[in-house]
Amino acid sequence: MSSCDWGFSFEAMKTYHDTEWGIPLHDDQKQFEFLMMEAMQCGLSWDLMIKKREIFRSCFDGFDFDRIAAYDEADVDRIMNTEGMIRSRRKIEAIINNAKCFQQIRKEYGSFDQWLWSFSGGKTILYIGHEKGSIPVSNGLSDQIARELKKRGFKFLGTVTVYSHLQACGIINDHGKDCPRYKYIVDNYPTVRKRRFMEKP
Repeated sequence: MSSCDWGFSFEAMKTYHDTEWGIPLHDDQKQFEFLMMEAMQCGLSWDLMIKKREIFRSCFDGFDFDRIAAYDEADVDRIMNTEGMIRSRRKIEAIINNAKCFQQIRKEYGSFDQWLWSFSGGKTILYIGHEKGSIPVSNGLSDQIARELKKRGFKFLGTVTVYSHLQACGIINDHGKDCPRYKYIVDNYPTVRKRRFMEKP
């Protein structure tokens, strides 16, 4: 399978690329998992996040945001003392905080997924030039969403982190044009082509 230039260093990363990354996602629990893995990744490598994914799931009740929102100091200590866990109290506390913020968006809009996809009109965006490998680390859309998340109290979710999430959950298709996943998304999901500058149609 010809794919993006990720230089797959282990099988789990290839599986993630081939079966999850960029496929339009419409499930709140998975949205929260992806988003919180991005928050945990700040300053670290994505390879490490995939390697520690099962540890994260174990620590955070499978990324059940309702359970996480009720965590207390004992849960923070439990997670901090879990073997193999990234021992960043600030990030762990941020995930608990973000679970509460996530609940508020669900309360207001019915689902986080519905709120997030409203920024792209429910369609996967194909930015002109991205399919050739000219991919930024952030853009106008990620700036806008990051501002909204910050306003709503989310932490560790700046514009670069948000852009990575938009790629992962399929709002932006940044697979290379010769990657079968690019064609699969274009053939099976509603898409819209946009210029790169400030998301103008």
